[in-house]
Amino acid sequence: MKVIEVLGSGCSKCQKTADSIGAIASELNVEVDLRKETSPQALLTYGVMSTPAVVIDGVVVHSGSIPHRVDIEQWLRG
Repeated sequence: MKVIEVLGSGCSKCQKTADSIGAIASELNVEVDLRKETSPQALLTYGVMSTPAVVIDGVVVHSGSIPHRVDIEQWLRG
């Protein structure tokens, strides 16, 4: 199971990112542990400068915008 963290302030883009990942994971029948992290410390820990950011199994895979569906599918299948 992949651990996916969505880092951000809790803004609408961060929420949409988390919702999209959850919905696509469900469609693809991929089990994920989806977490939303809003603490500034998490951003510093991963060196993220712009949000929303997506971290999968401890690796930042995206930051600064809502990821495209194709990218999310690739992360979930990878």
